[in-house]
Amino acid sequence: MAFSLFDAKGIKVENQHFTWRDLVQKPISKLDDDAFTRVRIILINGLEHEALRFGHMAARFNADLRLPLAQVRRTEHHQATMVNWLIGADHSPLETTIAYEQTAIEVTAAIAQREPDAYLAQVYRFGLLEDFDHLYRYSALLDRLEGKDANNILQSYTDIVPARHTVEHHRSPEDDLRTPYDAKQADFLTKLHALTIVAGESQTQNYYLNIGPLFSDPLARQLYAEIASIEEQHVTQYSSMLDPTESWLEQWVLHEANECYNYYSCVEQETNHNVKAIWERFLDYELGHFHMACGALKQFAKRDPAEIVTSDFTAPLAFRSQREFVRKVLANEVDLRTDGTQFVTRDKEGPNSILYRNVVNADGSPSEAVASGYIWAPGTELSRRGKISAVGTMAS
Repeated sequence: MAFSLFDAKGIKVENQHFTWRDLVQKPISKLDDDAFTRVRIILINGLEHEALRFGHMAARFNADLRLPLAQVRRTEHHQATMVNWLIGADHSPLETTIAYEQTAIEVTAAIAQREPDAYLAQVYRFGLLEDFDHLYRYSALLDRLEGKDANNILQSYTDIVPARHTVEHHRSPEDDLRTPYDAKQADFLTKLHALTIVAGESQTQNYYLNIGPLFSDPLARQLYAEIASIEEQHVTQYSSMLDPTESWLEQWVLHEANECYNYYSCVEQETNHNVKAIWERFLDYELGHFHMACGALKQFAKRDPAEIVTSDFTAPLAFRSQREFVRKVLANEVDLRTDGTQFVTRDKEGPNSILYRNVVNADGSPSEAVASGYIWAPGTELSRRGKISAVGTMAS
């Protein structure tokens, strides 16, 4: 069902209120709720944190916007709190990590298939294979450190197999930059896609930087350090897709429009009734923020928001398993590398990236060590070894 931002007014920011009890809703169940409910929670939390980061930076450079941005940020902070607190305490940090990687894979794959710009679709497919391999490495760590099967979190929506090996993701900064879209020519959806992935990858980077030091296992600490570094590369890659000529006001309108797009997508597909009510409430809140940003654009830039928001939402972002698409990308593009902003075959990779990789991996690769000899199968290595031992005992 199509959705028009201009026709839906939402709730004005002055009427958006919370209490402390209201902020802390019943968390989802690790096993009973559908995995895509957690995917939506993780993605939306990332979007709210991106909104907060953007709002603070914009306020530093725009005195006239400081009060309206502060008003919006207060609500955005409480939205981020309520959404993030939906992750239950039954999730270990490593299980939540598995969920983060599933979110990155499924959301990036959905966007890659819908992206109208062929070059940017390639950017998404390139990053997708790296997140796919991160899932495999963390799944090995979960099995070996906690004795848990990652598929209990993934619920068979996402494969657990190696892709472009994490050890090969490390690149020199110039090979992580991409050609930005042209704000005057780009499709409206292209701009929303870029902001969505920037938000998700930024949140993942921050999560790994904060969670990694909490592990006592040396290899786990090294693995989080390694993959957090790659997440910074991903943030660099996806952020460089944004047109640097967009004004602060234009970016604010786009940020609010993008939050509306993602909340609308969540409302359309949520299966948990309690969580769906939150998405509906916050969609109304974000519509209020959107119209506030549009008002600021008219007042201070003398521009019509319809110059930026050029179409309705014709369909939601698809929250479903993208297994077949991911398998196809894995088969066809696993050997792609980069040379500057261009994607090239392995033999044409930028020489500075090869030098950088040799330096950073000089003492070995945590991602290779953690998955040495690991091949995912249902259950855990310990349970499979127990079954093999039992069969051997019976045979003797």
